[in-house]
Amino acid sequence: MNTSRFEPWSLVNILHRDLDQIRARRFDQTNNEDGSHGVADWAPAVDIVEEKDRFVLRADLPGVIPEDIDINTDKGVLSLSGSRTSKTSEESEGVQHLERFSGRFYRRFKLPETANAEDISATSANGILEIVIAKLPRASARRIAVQSA
Repeated sequence: MNTSRFEPWSLVNILHRDLDQIRARRFDQTNNEDGSHGVADWAPAVDIVEEKDRFVLRADLPGVIPEDIDINTDKGVLSLSGSRTSKTSEESEGVQHLERFSGRFYRRFKLPETANAEDISATSANGILEIVIAKLPRASARRIAVQSA
């Protein structure tokens, strides 16, 4: 006998997510400078790791080609945006169950004071976007000699 786990709250969470998307699309009519709406359809999962000489940000972006990703910095804020298109089928019969998000995504991150905004690189491989932000060199402590006048 197979048992299946019933999780009623997962259905409520899906309903809330869908209602939030509908509300955001309907009531946010402001456009960005690029002509797109200010609300994203989804947000990618991101890991941020601080290493000795750099920060590494890894974002899950499966199905997003590098040409559809925009990375910008302005006034100490790193912005990650882009879009993922979904493949639609022409089948009129049958059941579809879609869990993967498609459409525009958008994330913003405040850069720490130790980040070098002039030294940022990004690579994309196997659905993982990796952004490397170099750290500014640390000012070393030094002793200042006092001279007599």
